[in-house]
Amino acid sequence: MNEIIDMIAAIEAEQRRRAAGDRLARYNKGRRVHKKQLAFHKCKKRNRWVFGGNRSGKTECGAVEAVYLARGVHPYRRNRQNVFGWVVSLSQQVQRDVAQKKLLSYLRPDQIVDIVMLSGRKDSPSSGVIDQIVVRNELGGTGVIGFKSCDQGREKFQGSSLDFVWFDEEPPKDIYEECLMRVFDRQGDIFGTMTPLKGLTFLYDEIYLNKKNNPEVWYEFMEWADNPYLSKKEIALLESTMDETTLQSRRFGRFAAREGLVYPEFDESVHVIPPFEVPKEWQDNISIDPGLRNPLSAHWYAVDPDDNVYVVAEHYKAGEDIDYHARRIHEICDALGWKRDGAGRVRALIDSAAGQRTLASQKSVTELFYERDILADARVDKELFSGISRVKSYLKRGNGRPDLYIFSCCPALIRELKSYFWGSGDRPEKRDDHALDELRYYLMTRPQHAEESAVSDVRREKERLLRALRRKPRFG
Repeated sequence: MNEIIDMIAAIEAEQRRRAAGDRLARYNKGRRVHKKQLAFHKCKKRNRWVFGGNRSGKTECGAVEAVYLARGVHPYRRNRQNVFGWVVSLSQQVQRDVAQKKLLSYLRPDQIVDIVMLSGRKDSPSSGVIDQIVVRNELGGTGVIGFKSCDQGREKFQGSSLDFVWFDEEPPKDIYEECLMRVFDRQGDIFGTMTPLKGLTFLYDEIYLNKKNNPEVWYEFMEWADNPYLSKKEIALLESTMDETTLQSRRFGRFAAREGLVYPEFDESVHVIPPFEVPKEWQDNISIDPGLRNPLSAHWYAVDPDDNVYVVAEHYKAGEDIDYHARRIHEICDALGWKRDGAGRVRALIDSAAGQRTLASQKSVTELFYERDILADARVDKELFSGISRVKSYLKRGNGRPDLYIFSCCPALIRELKSYFWGSGDRPEKRDDHALDELRYYLMTRPQHAEESAVSDVRREKERLLRALRRKPRFG
């Protein structure tokens, strides 16, 4: 009996020893939790990026994600038995000092099957440069974590079939594209953790703007205040030593040219929301910026009883004729159950230029839409700076809360808000602004909830009658 008790005690002591040295088991557990790290791990998208400031916790979550996948212990994903992935750093020195060090800190010695070194000794891997780490996979197989550096060139990234690639900092475009091919056949994951110090690079278009509308792309900004382990006093001290441009990238993980944005008030995490079924009485209007070779942009707008505006649907297409656009507008109206008049027509706002006839056509765009049961009103206010000011006020009121929300099914409008920059002569650059134009047209109408407007009209008429009655002489 004593032998059994001693064996149990020994097992429990070994469990305590392992738990004490198991950083992965303690990761984001307890009183202080890094919520944005958890959001990254929980996301099911296959191309995920954290744009983070220095010391924001971005590299930590990248290392943990790689260990989760390699060991088959991911708490939020389907785990695989035999896993092969790469960790990509800018250079071998950066690999050794950053990504490699982080990964080793989350692996217990008993979880490592083998280490293959490029330089240094495997019994002291942290001081050398690792080629591969082979770890035990909880499903019975093995996980191989290979290390690559961007300075090796694209050719060194060819040939392999991978389950994941983790980019620790921003890679060159050719290496990024090569790695996309490496995970293609195994439906693997690309994830990156970076501080955007190089300006508006290809990842600004590919990930942040998501110009290709890739449904697997996801990103999050991570800043010092998101890291619960950083001292507020130290944050304030370091912040005081930086200019605004440096602060945007080093603290907030923002792209360097953000200060040139027309709408820096726009925050995708605040203004973009999941679609929901909009009550019929909220439906207000459609706004159109016409285009043939250029995109035609149309959005559907709703207003709630508090006069918050919701952009609930989008049609954005270039190179199509008026019949195509009219058909799509009616199809979207049907899908939304959008309000129509007694003749089955819908109303919309449209750029005033659409009311002009051209040499190429005897009818204006407005007339052509009218023939297709779209009552397009070209009497819009196109004053640029007043319109920009109005949009800004909807993005952020004096109380700090927005009055404008955009459904996530409107990617073109979201992308234009994120990439609309001031140009020369104190005017915005005239490109990629079709959705923004018709957003201005709509907001310049000062939209109000229809039911509230009707009540106000009744109240005003009642007050008029009361004033008239008071003015009448009374006879006794």
